[in-house]
Amino acid sequence: MTVYPNVKLNLGLQVLGKRPDGFHELRTAFVPCYAFSDCLEIVPAPSFEVQVFGPEYTGWDPSDDLTARAWRLLRADFGIAPVKISLEKRSPVGAGLGGGSADGAFALVVLNEMFSLGLSLQQLADYAAMLGSDCPFFVYNFPMFASGRGEVLEPLQLALDGYRFEVAIPEGVHVSTKEAYAGLKVGEYQEAPEATNLREILVETPIEKWKELVINDFEATVFSRYPAIARLKEDFYRRGAVYASMSGSGSAVFGIFRDETHKNPCGK
Repeated sequence: MTVYPNVKLNLGLQVLGKRPDGFHELRTAFVPCYAFSDCLEIVPAPSFEVQVFGPEYTGWDPSDDLTARAWRLLRADFGIAPVKISLEKRSPVGAGLGGGSADGAFALVVLNEMFSLGLSLQQLADYAAMLGSDCPFFVYNFPMFASGRGEVLEPLQLALDGYRFEVAIPEGVHVSTKEAYAGLKVGEYQEAPEATNLREILVETPIEKWKELVINDFEATVFSRYPAIARLKEDFYRRGAVYASMSGSGSAVFGIFRDETHKNPCGK
């Protein structure tokens, strides 16, 4: 079975503090983006095998890829048979687009179908959360508001008809998640009302007013270290974007443009 894991964009990203479990409490909105996709093939095999290749493959151990971890999770609980996983990496690595997370989540969905496990979307999302914080989103793959460490998801109704998205990545610039978090100055997370209700803004405020309201908390420190990323955001606004932002912890930047010919830019 062959599938094409897409990437995601973050609409706003609030880091509210560090939790007792060591993770950070987040608020963000995930939307699917089809500007980039990988190619994932999973077929029955006499023994388990993983192959990773492609223009964005930078040499990590295939046996530790999230697709391999997905198979091992289901193997442990359901005794599924060996498979051969072939993953062509096309989506940018280290760009805040979640390509690796998408691969892991899509692998779970494929294996569930291949072996007729009968797992619900919620059950698949629970397994995906074991792989990574933003993996559960890709099980659903439609706009979701995320809290917790990014794994607590609620469907989000966004008025995106009549807009189009463009994504740009500065050549040769990669930002690790660890590096991005290291630049933040946040204390311990306290259960308290939030200063900004991001979900309410995204749903009730016209996109043209998001510029000063929908903020990615990583931008301040990442932009200071990587001016090329900041310049991409400025360029989107110069070209007429109604909203532009870095996605996740970077380095990808996207712009939203008014375009009456576009319907459902988060669709395939």
